[in-house]
Amino acid sequence: MSGRNYYIYDVFSDSVLTGNPLAIVLDAEGLDEGAMQRIAREFNLSETVFVLPPEKKNHTARLRIFTPRTELPFAGHPTVGAAVALVQHEGTGDGTAQTSILMLEERVGAVRCAVSAGKGAAYAEFDLPRLPEMLPVSIEPEAVAASLGLGYHEIGFENHTISTWSAGVPYVCVPVADLNVAGRARLDAALWRSLMPELEGPAPFPYVYCRETVNHDHAFHVRMFAPDDGIAEDPATGSAAAAFAGAIMQYDAPVDGSHGFLIEQGIEMGRPSSIRLEVDVHGGAIDAVRIGGHAVRVAEGRLFI
Repeated sequence: MSGRNYYIYDVFSDSVLTGNPLAIVLDAEGLDEGAMQRIAREFNLSETVFVLPPEKKNHTARLRIFTPRTELPFAGHPTVGAAVALVQHEGTGDGTAQTSILMLEERVGAVRCAVSAGKGAAYAEFDLPRLPEMLPVSIEPEAVAASLGLGYHEIGFENHTISTWSAGVPYVCVPVADLNVAGRARLDAALWRSLMPELEGPAPFPYVYCRETVNHDHAFHVRMFAPDDGIAEDPATGSAAAAFAGAIMQYDAPVDGSHGFLIEQGIEMGRPSSIRLEVDVHGGAIDAVRIGGHAVRVAEGRLFI
């Protein structure tokens, strides 16, 4: 029986049944937008990525990324997972480690990825096609605290305050005092929706973060809630980490040079994830940003559509 190959990968983790699960549909030619959306709902993961032939001959593939409810212009864990899957689908022959460079077309633009693949989990890192920019969104901290079930006094730490950033997908970065506060956050989706101003494109979701971490080699502990996309909570959000680079630059003001940050996410869900964020600073401003992480194949099959 004919069909389309698909893989399930756990992304931003080197162990199965952790990280953020991703469905990757190969040979997606002939599927229209409606069919892709229905398939994404069938998998019911935070994202499903569809692999299509590239529009430019020197590129590797074109990706379309769907949540259970909508299409995204860009997302981190589908980019990492799809890059690893494409390299592993071709195979290295002897299982030895090798590095491959891919150019993936997404709605946000062309994304350059480097994949180090061998036996087991592989590592992929990609350059942001768009640098983070601050959005003119003003929300009262008291209202944000109420929407997360927290006290006003628990919002913010050091000089960090609420700010909104986008590197293709917008997020409201919400600093909280510590791990205890982050762990107690519960989003009231209706109240959050009422707070969001009209913006072009998708409404921003809350990205809750603190400097206290569970893993001592990590720089930040985060959570991300996106109920309007059919995602009560996301185990790992690369596009949010990309936006978050703007908040790090705004409040921590790293000096010129290259800076690496490990971000832990998904711990409260029992899906621990680790995202590597690299920020290059030149002349007191962000010059480049890279997102990286591991991905490991969990399952594969055929989609008879």
